[in-house]
Amino acid sequence: MTTTPSETAAELADEMTRAIKRIRRQTMDRLEPFGITPGQGRALRTLAHAPGCESPGETMRLGDLADRLHIAPRSATTVVDALEEAGLVERTPDPADRRAVRIVLTAAGWSAVERIGQVRHEVAQEYFGPVSPSDQDALLRALRVADRAYGASAGERRAPRDAPR
Repeated sequence: MTTTPSETAAELADEMTRAIKRIRRQTMDRLEPFGITPGQGRALRTLAHAPGCESPGETMRLGDLADRLHIAPRSATTVVDALEEAGLVERTPDPADRRAVRIVLTAAGWSAVERIGQVRHEVAQEYFGPVSPSDQDALLRALRVADRAYGASAGERRAPRDAPR
């Protein structure tokens, strides 16, 4: 039986959705003992890897965090509230704008970022381990091409591909 390109694309989307759900569920299960939700994990990784925030003590505005996470500022506030309550981030006043708040990772926040990275690496290795390195490279290249093309055609403003998600 021969499949058409549109059938193949739809099947690929289904397989990707299934893969994402499995990877996300496994990651959530492994982060649960640390009290970190996927949304909090994304926020911590974004704070740790955003340009200008790669070192302890560097900060990001709350509004910029919301933009990078593609969520409403109000939602970012909720995420940061939970992270602050857990001792993973601190709010500091923005010296350039008294109305703005900056977020900084605490030592515990940096430790959480390391744990998240380890869990993400383990889960990815387990899921993609049976796939040859060359097929992994080809899949990664194909997904990046599709994402750039889709983003450009949709007129999206995209964060650089290096930015964590």
